[in-house]
Amino acid sequence: MFRILGAISGYFVLGFFGIFIGYFIGSLIDRSVRLGASGMNPFTAVRRRSVFLETAFIMMGALAKSDGRVSESEVSHVEQFMRKLGMNSQHRLKAIALFKQGATVDYDIHPQLNEFLAVCGNADNLKQVLLIYLVIMGLSDGDLNADEHSLLETIAARLGYDAQTLDQLINMVMNRAHFSDGQATSTHALDDAYKALGVDQNSSDEEIKRAYRKLMSQYHPDKLIGQGVPEEMIAIATEQSKEIQVAYDLIKKNREQSRAKT
Repeated sequence: MFRILGAISGYFVLGFFGIFIGYFIGSLIDRSVRLGASGMNPFTAVRRRSVFLETAFIMMGALAKSDGRVSESEVSHVEQFMRKLGMNSQHRLKAIALFKQGATVDYDIHPQLNEFLAVCGNADNLKQVLLIYLVIMGLSDGDLNADEHSLLETIAARLGYDAQTLDQLINMVMNRAHFSDGQATSTHALDDAYKALGVDQNSSDEEIKRAYRKLMSQYHPDKLIGQGVPEEMIAIATEQSKEIQVAYDLIKKNREQSRAKT
């Protein structure tokens, strides 16, 4: 019942994209009642979800076009992203239109970022999740070129992240990918595991545990939903948490084995 009401309300409040977002309002209300953690008005969350998705697809388009050409791998990445979101044909058309809007030559990203910050600016998890998705987008063709990096720096700065923090995030995302599908796939798995957590081999066990817990907390479903991350995107965030878990387990196992030998 709440999902139907949410879809109807979303349509009248936000238009077409509101149907897609509003459909999940019922589950958000249920979670809000059960958790009582965020204290967020459900309709505020609907607005956040809509703006988040609009910003994500527009920025993806801008990032893909930043080097002058949208590659086949970038298009494929966006298509895969839409499939993971479970979009129907109408929602896909809207998302594609937003992507093309961002990919317009000399498109000004700042008005959209202004809207995102006005609606989502006080939700740190939303800002970081958006930036992570854009980093993944930039790396989708196997490389992050100078133009893409420059645009990511601009976006990151608007979201409140400096260049050093962005580079750390890029490094972490690149190395987490080596633990996709729950397996350590890199020949330098242990080194990659430390980088994936943002620590190094000189870090103490406690420092590594803190880094691990902080990252896992950032991808906790209830926390993400509480801040307005679209529920249909939680599965994508869960993939990141699995990679973090595999990296942490590898480090922990290696350290336990090293102690056993001494």
